[in-house]
Amino acid sequence: MEQRFYDAVEGNPVIAAVKDETGLEAALSSEDIQVLFILYGDVLSISGIVERAKEAGKLVLVHMDLINGLSAKEIAADYICYQTKADGIITTRPAMIKRAKELGLYTVMRFFIIDSMALSNIHKQYASVRPDFIEVLPGVMPKIIRRICRESRIPIIAGGLIMDKEDVVSALDAGAISVSTTNRDVWFM
Repeated sequence: MEQRFYDAVEGNPVIAAVKDETGLEAALSSEDIQVLFILYGDVLSISGIVERAKEAGKLVLVHMDLINGLSAKEIAADYICYQTKADGIITTRPAMIKRAKELGLYTVMRFFIIDSMALSNIHKQYASVRPDFIEVLPGVMPKIIRRICRESRIPIIAGGLIMDKEDVVSALDAGAISVSTTNRDVWFM
């Protein structure tokens, strides 16, 4: 299943992290953008957002923690799977990762690396649920990305604060398989 994701980011390693309707329209209009991370919406609108992206031929992952009205319970993964037909989820919650994997969804576990303690806790958190991908934020820390890549066999996505081509190249050179960003200038570089 992961192969489809790899194929999608191989041609363009930049993932459009979409935070509003304007961003969605811009991402949908580009043939180069193959993967979307949906970072907005609520339980009433998320199905329509995903449907539009899927109709445009995009691979769609929904950031469950950011969808208004979704509970922190595992049943929310079922909702995303069956009601939206998204390809996968993004979350900081291990229980959501576990349930989404049972449902056959792509899973991205998001980690905010704010200090050395957060960095040292990554392995403990992902080891028990084995997400398909790890997203590290901020994504402008090549030394940290390189270290995580050495310690983990799980592919790394660098996200957050990606501002330009240099940030993209640095993250990829450090071992990330792709970057996610809300910065539309980076989407189309």
